[in-house]
Amino acid sequence: MSQDTFAALGVSAELTAVLEARGIDSPFQIQTRAIPPALAGTDLLAKSPTGSGKTLAFAIPLVERAPHDDARPAALVLVPTRELAVQVTEEIQTLATARDLSVATVYGGVALRQQANVARFADIIVATPGRLQDLLDRRLITLDAVEILVLDEADRMLDMGFKPQVDRIVKRLPRDRQTMFFSATLDGEVGELASAYTQSPVRIEAELPSEHAPGDIEHRFVPVTADTKVSTLVELLHAERGLALVFVRTKRGADRLARKLAQQGVKALAMHGDLTQGQRQRALERFDSGNVTTLIATDVAARGLDLDDVTHVINFDPPEDGKSYTHRVGRTGRAGRSGTGVTLVLPEQQADMSRVARLNGQHETFVSTGMKTAAPKLIYSSRRRGAWGSTRPRRKI
Repeated sequence: MSQDTFAALGVSAELTAVLEARGIDSPFQIQTRAIPPALAGTDLLAKSPTGSGKTLAFAIPLVERAPHDDARPAALVLVPTRELAVQVTEEIQTLATARDLSVATVYGGVALRQQANVARFADIIVATPGRLQDLLDRRLITLDAVEILVLDEADRMLDMGFKPQVDRIVKRLPRDRQTMFFSATLDGEVGELASAYTQSPVRIEAELPSEHAPGDIEHRFVPVTADTKVSTLVELLHAERGLALVFVRTKRGADRLARKLAQQGVKALAMHGDLTQGQRQRALERFDSGNVTTLIATDVAARGLDLDDVTHVINFDPPEDGKSYTHRVGRTGRAGRSGTGVTLVLPEQQADMSRVARLNGQHETFVSTGMKTAAPKLIYSSRRRGAWGSTRPRRKI
């Protein structure tokens, strides 16, 4: 049977009707591969990037399989950020209504006890690890009836330092459960975590749908000084563009830069962890609508943002490593559109930034700026005294 419809994948008529009402008729690749084993109750390891349709890939079987004959949560979805928690909750809620299931969201920045009072009786909980752990420690909620666990964007949860909380949460869950693990990568520590949390899982990989494939990104590196850094940014922001996401290193730096830009006639909003959820949501809505076209964010605050219309990513403070550079600049050039990534580089940052550019295939672009470059780092091996980059064992004498 062809699997080009949700019905063919085993999705019920009730949920198929909900999807069709939203104009969703054909499953994406990740949904085609993930839904059948997930509906069968099998553990799942899914390597899938943001924008691939992965939320529905776990939301559909989650809603289909979650029981609602208990007054305790039966399913749990862990996500790295508040913004993603809201997005996932909205997606699941649309489906859950068809089966009379209740969904609760658990994240920081809102009243704790009020949140707990709703979550403790919900059928499905979508939560960030830190706040959920807080509720568990205070015994405001129990997870001993959870039958299904989903870890969404597990690699980001590790990057953000949530592994201790996730470990403690998982230990409180019944061992006899279904676990679905979604991540952009299943290598290294993420792979170890996946193996520890699942039993005999089905492993699948999926690519972005063609309409969501990344477009061309122009990479630029601009030398600046401490005196010209802000004025250079203002020039970039005054140029013809759409939405610009500006990255800074610290929360205070985001607020400080927003004030400096306001003095230069540039209206910008800061996004960081000290804002309440309501403030963050309002800032995102104003940015996404184009009411404000510049959003200043830290790396942590930007995780979980799903914005396809960002035309420019500007690294006001350069990223610390190649992975961060890829994550930041990857926020533009989405859904097949073109984009521009600009990094402002102080004199003392040039050598380090040249290494980052080299790791990300932008060495020639960086060299063309005339800025100082650094030679590739050589690895010293203690196995042979004085040998750089050599792993040959020291010969016995």
